[in-house]
Amino acid sequence: MTSETVISIFLGVGLAASAGFRVFLPLFALSLAGYFGVWELNANWQWIGSLAAVLTLGIATLVEVFAYFIPWVDNALDSIAIPLAAVAGTAVMVSTIVDLDPVVTWSLAIIAGGGTASAIKGANAAGRLTSTATTGGVANPIVSTVETGTAVVVSTASIFAPLLAAVLVIIILAIIFRIYRKLRPRINN
Repeated sequence: MTSETVISIFLGVGLAASAGFRVFLPLFALSLAGYFGVWELNANWQWIGSLAAVLTLGIATLVEVFAYFIPWVDNALDSIAIPLAAVAGTAVMVSTIVDLDPVVTWSLAIIAGGGTASAIKGANAAGRLTSTATTGGVANPIVSTVETGTAVVVSTASIFAPLLAAVLVIIILAIIFRIYRKLRPRINN
């Protein structure tokens, strides 16, 4: 495995994690990177770097980001965003991985890309439900701002510093795991 392959995997994992916060934002970031020649995309995914894709994903990103600032709409979005995050996480992994057998690429994309995005989106959805239940939705715009900011930071790091993005993903997953362990009900034997 070449260093270029490893870096492409780090890029994919970082963008997949970002898809767990906002589905369209990492796709838009990858589209911009492809359009401006910052990152070379797989031959089958060159279309994502087209002007049409940049514009379409840019509009979808704006709609998604602003929709999350509307209490109750954000919870409805989460219900459809969980499966979409898995698809987006898988897609960004497939589009970025270079020099691997297609079976390995797709397996890695589904497990690492889709799995990472789903885990993060699931945790975010649970957090938003908790915020809605405890604050009546008043705190949800703050939660949305943090999620969007995290998606921007992780997407940007993924494009320009893939190794840093991989470290950020590990930190994010560790935080989610710690929160989950604190909140899950204790079973007494």
